[in-house]
Amino acid sequence: MESQPGRVTPGTRWGFGLGTLGRDMVAALVSMYLLFYLTDVLDISGTRLAVITAILVAMRIFDAVNDPFMGVLVDNTHTRWGKFKPWIFWGAILWGVATLLLFFDFGADGWGYVIAFTIVYLVYEIGYTINDISYWSMLPSLTRDQPERERIGVVARICANVGLFAVVVGIVPITSALGAALGSAEAAWFALAAALVAIMVVFQTLTLVFAREQVTARQEATPLREFLGVIVRNDQLLWVTVSMVAFMAGYITTTSFGLYYFKYIFGDEGAYAVFAAILGVTQITALALFPLASARFSREHIHLAATASCVTGYLVFLVSGDSLIVVGLAGVLLFAGQGAIQLLLVMFIADSVEYGEWKLGRRNESVTFSLQPFIYKLGNAIASAVVGATVIWSGIDRAESAADVTDEGAALVRLAMLVVPALLILVSYLVIRWRYRLNATFYAQIVDDLRERTRHGTQAPHA
Repeated sequence: MESQPGRVTPGTRWGFGLGTLGRDMVAALVSMYLLFYLTDVLDISGTRLAVITAILVAMRIFDAVNDPFMGVLVDNTHTRWGKFKPWIFWGAILWGVATLLLFFDFGADGWGYVIAFTIVYLVYEIGYTINDISYWSMLPSLTRDQPERERIGVVARICANVGLFAVVVGIVPITSALGAALGSAEAAWFALAAALVAIMVVFQTLTLVFAREQVTARQEATPLREFLGVIVRNDQLLWVTVSMVAFMAGYITTTSFGLYYFKYIFGDEGAYAVFAAILGVTQITALALFPLASARFSREHIHLAATASCVTGYLVFLVSGDSLIVVGLAGVLLFAGQGAIQLLLVMFIADSVEYGEWKLGRRNESVTFSLQPFIYKLGNAIASAVVGATVIWSGIDRAESAADVTDEGAALVRLAMLVVPALLILVSYLVIRWRYRLNATFYAQIVDDLRERTRHGTQAPHA
């Protein structure tokens, strides 16, 4: 049996959405600035930096491959608190502790530090996986109504971007102020990490208390041996995965270069906060306006317009030179498009849950949404490889300021930061354009069919 989805209460919408605020603060700190912390705070360079970069790439890929196993565990969980919330809670705790350890000075140096870093980062990835899969796989269980699901997604993505850009805007002034107050950059970064972890726990608690599931399906547990089939036979989920990996690899590559770019290429590290504030306002505004656009235009048209905005932004960025105004314009175009695309791709994954239930006769929210952290980690791994290699080859890891970077090194950074991501985002769009078919009409037919099955007490797969 399955409960009939009604209108989502404000408590569920905001309880779920606010849960992303602290999560994305912590995720942004590590995904965007961990390499910068290692090179510019701990002064790691050369062979050790190359080894750590390789470790980051290898561990993110390995952990990403294991994400579907976590999805099976969540899907097969049945407790008085539901199947998502226990994992959200314990994942947040483990993730938070590991984040503190990443920025904690535990006395190791040289290759001893590399070994300690590897162990702590592995724990970080495990904690993140547990929390992320259980959190986002709760989304399809909140409602089956596409517009309502979009509204929840908009709240969640706005809160996520508020958290992300709070870190992006504040990273330089906050660490500078804390460094002056605490006496060292290492202590400043640890204090910032501790504050963000505390915020993450507080806002995750709101999700645990207020978010309520409405769509549930009583079914047999998914055997571990069948989880791969759940993914492989859901062709729409696979195409969304391919598209989203390309998009996230490009997006994370660009954002990971941000602080390096302003310090070593643009030559004004302080301008990074101004640029980040412009981007934050732009992306949050784009997300806030998404429901209005969605009411007037199809997802296909919004996706095309957003991709065109991104690519135009990259082209403007390439010719911006040392003009902060032109760089800001490029950022507006780039991040307005990226905000809309991120939300669309999450909605595409969510809709793939119903498609998989309709096609396969089994509802697997967590196995389906295990692909999201898989996507994020694989994209992050690609970005880490690009950024780490570029930092070494361009000579930035040995530079003190923009004056120490050659013209060839600066050109290499621009190529890796702007040209490669633009091509990846174009690939992402073309995959969805040519292969994804869950438009509003087809999705409505699927939901009607699923409700008919519920009335007749069957979960037979689509023939």
